[in-house]
Amino acid sequence: MSPPESHPPRRPRPWRVEALATISLAWPLILSNLAGTAMTTIDVVLVGRLGAEKLAAAALGTNLYHAVFIALIGLLSAVSPLVAEEFGRRRHAVREIRRTVRQGLWVAVAASIPAMALLAAGEPLLVLLRQNPALAAEAGLYLRALLWALLPSLAFLVLRLFIASIGRPGWGLAIALLGVPVNGGLAALLISGGFGIPPLGLVGAGIATTATTLLGLVALCLVLAFDRGFRRFHIFGRFWRPDWPRFRRVWRLGLPIGATLALEVGLFNGSGLLMGALGTTELAAHAIALQIAALCFMVPLGLGQAATIRVGQAFGAGEREGVGRAGWIAFGLAVAFMSSTALILFVAPGPLVAAFIDTAAHPEVAGLAVLLLALAALFQIADGAQTVGAGMLRGLQDTRIPMIYAALGYWGVGAPLGFALAFPLGFRGPGVWTGLAAGLAVVSALMLWRWSRRDRLGLTRRAGD
Repeated sequence: MSPPESHPPRRPRPWRVEALATISLAWPLILSNLAGTAMTTIDVVLVGRLGAEKLAAAALGTNLYHAVFIALIGLLSAVSPLVAEEFGRRRHAVREIRRTVRQGLWVAVAASIPAMALLAAGEPLLVLLRQNPALAAEAGLYLRALLWALLPSLAFLVLRLFIASIGRPGWGLAIALLGVPVNGGLAALLISGGFGIPPLGLVGAGIATTATTLLGLVALCLVLAFDRGFRRFHIFGRFWRPDWPRFRRVWRLGLPIGATLALEVGLFNGSGLLMGALGTTELAAHAIALQIAALCFMVPLGLGQAATIRVGQAFGAGEREGVGRAGWIAFGLAVAFMSSTALILFVAPGPLVAAFIDTAAHPEVAGLAVLLLALAALFQIADGAQTVGAGMLRGLQDTRIPMIYAALGYWGVGAPLGFALAFPLGFRGPGVWTGLAAGLAVVSALMLWRWSRRDRLGLTRRAGD
């Protein structure tokens, strides 16, 4: 049997052309990420109008859900570099790309089952973690409504990564943007009640997000089934036919990514638990500041996803210089953006906090949230650098060593430093956030160091080269 057809190495694109290609790919990914986060943000804003206690309960539930969800996002992110590599190697490839996408969906189903069981036990788990029992009970009700959004969200992610990795992210963006007003309207109706529907509070927010996510998945499946550009892949044909080698490959590449994101999210969620131990005021302020920081983070996250795709395509095509261009351009764009957001968070945090809570009714929460945002400004650049650095390395399918770096930075430095500053040294909430900043700075430095040594470490050599 002859080896599969592949393109000879192409001349790398000039820096300006590569920058435009990265931006054109990144902005739909960024807006899609923002749209997804906007649904949670809308829920938090609407729940915040019910009072600090409801906001704190929503924060507990959201933290636990996101800890599980983002770890699974990492697992399924393996779809992106695998598809991008094959697309870079052979622009008209169909079978290998279809195998990866199908098995990505299989992995989504397999991983969702235990994850949903864990979320269903959210209330006793939060109590075990020494959270306020009343808040844990409210959060548990919220989670039992929200957990049904997990599988459709992950399936949507796999399909969105597929279309982005072949250079057509627009449909994913359009559907995500349409989901924002749908979720907002449903959440407002179900949380506060109206038109004969009783007010459901936090449970209503969970139901709204689940319904919106399911509608988005159905819409994207219809696009893939009927759009001429996607129909040739026959993604859903013989869907139940097993492909164990590719199934194992997605797991093998994705597990370290999932562990890396779990370590990062675990650091932030652990900080939420520390805030909960400090008191309701600290937890509510933490929820506001973290939600604002998360919105800023969506831009470097999208640039990191674009870096994975652009680096992966250059890697598949055998363009070593193109690999470097794609990575450094995404990195520079992320640092420039996060520098701007750091300035905004430091100079004008008050209006941002006022969007989430009545500052006159809850002055202690608002004041602490403003202080935490000033600290968040300090780690904006490091946060952007570490997520894009990880995305650059994922494009080379380098995931295990970055996982170790995450463990060292987040849990070897960030977590113990934050705990020490918050409790023994008495800095409370600001001490926790100082630990977050230190952990992010260490991880970003390690990721950048590994990327700069990629050729020497053999990361740019494809298997079989």
